[in-house]
Amino acid sequence: MVPLAPFPAGYPACPDHTEKGALFDLLGASDKIGVTLTASYAMVPTAAVSGFYLAHPQAQYFAVTKIGEDQLADAARRKGMPLDQARRWLAPVL
Repeated sequence: MVPLAPFPAGYPACPDHTEKGALFDLLGASDKIGVTLTASYAMVPTAAVSGFYLAHPQAQYFAVTKIGEDQLADAARRKGMPLDQARRWLAPVL
């Protein structure tokens, strides 16, 4: 069996909840399955789960630990997001 590595947005391996917006847009999730996102990216109904799931013989789950200011600035730049907004979303790993 090929190992499956789950990376649900908002959890230790993918702490950025804002990725749910892109995922929902890409999949048309709200229209197709009726799950919606709140302004803080919580899913409704609350029993819903979303994420990136990777299958590969060497797949392993990992957690993102604390990141530095340089990594925060780089993430904000790549996402086209103001630094203060990125800081708010990534606060758990700062």
